[in-house]
Amino acid sequence: MATPAYSQPASPPVIPGTVAVAACFAMAVSYVAVLYAPTVLLRLPPATSLRAFFHRRFVCAAFSSTASVLATASLLRLWSPSNTSKALAVFGIRHDHLLEAVVIPLLLTSLVYAGSFVARLSVMSSWCGRDDGEEGISCTEKLARWMQTSLQDVMVWRNYIVAPFTEELVFRACMIPLLLCGGFKMSYIIFLSPVFFSLAHLNHLFELHQQGCNFVRSLLIVGIQLGYTVIFGWYAAFLFIRTGNLVSPIVAHIFCNMMGLPVFSSTQTRGMASLAFLVGSISFFCVLFPATSPRLYNTRLDGCSCWHGYCRWSGIGTEQHVGNITYFVPVAEMK
Repeated sequence: MATPAYSQPASPPVIPGTVAVAACFAMAVSYVAVLYAPTVLLRLPPATSLRAFFHRRFVCAAFSSTASVLATASLLRLWSPSNTSKALAVFGIRHDHLLEAVVIPLLLTSLVYAGSFVARLSVMSSWCGRDDGEEGISCTEKLARWMQTSLQDVMVWRNYIVAPFTEELVFRACMIPLLLCGGFKMSYIIFLSPVFFSLAHLNHLFELHQQGCNFVRSLLIVGIQLGYTVIFGWYAAFLFIRTGNLVSPIVAHIFCNMMGLPVFSSTQTRGMASLAFLVGSISFFCVLFPATSPRLYNTRLDGCSCWHGYCRWSGIGTEQHVGNITYFVPVAEMK
């Protein structure tokens, strides 16, 4: 049987593993270092307000992310203007299956926060019924006011917009294709790539010390943050590789930033939060692989020319090597 037209050969550029690791390390360091560029390199005076301080950091993060994308494109030779969509797909920037890439990972991630939902519902019920001296104002109006205030808060933009988008772009969309093309197995990438993600949070130790926090307390706080970022980094890398869509880890990142650490127990819920957390966590691990099946996020898996390895995860075919070109042969073509 002739090979279908869509079964096109894939020949990702092979780069040395040391080059891939060095590039990822450089991106992680530069993502943090550039945040201090305005005062250290450009010799600008310190920001006069918190808003101005974070506006500078937003610009620096955007600059660092753009530089990382250009560096990745250069190393992987993604400069063909005729294949812009395929080049963007390497970074997980796709418009197809967008609804699935948003809704399914969001619902999956929310399972871990089942205890948090129960605890927050308890708090919200008491908050809505509380008399704050604002008689005649409904719970919906209070929520609308809170949302309006939040949109004007620079920390909201930092935690829910700038950080998730730039961090996922650099630490997932840029680093994972580099490591895959460097010859690393996907399982290694999922568990080891968060090391670079954690490096980007070590500056918090320096900043806490500058704010007057003693070293031991600073080390404890940063240690907990690093543990959380490593666990989330595993999950985000897994989502990116399984779905091939950058939107999925971004949505999960925003949601986790909004929710914080999962609630394991709450004295206000009489054990309901603990039960919800247990049931939600078990459900999460039960549906983790089915909910992230590459079949849900890609029209076809056989013959794909992506570098994220959807075909290898699915196991519906095999690869054949001819010279320096790798062909993916669907099961149907092997019979």
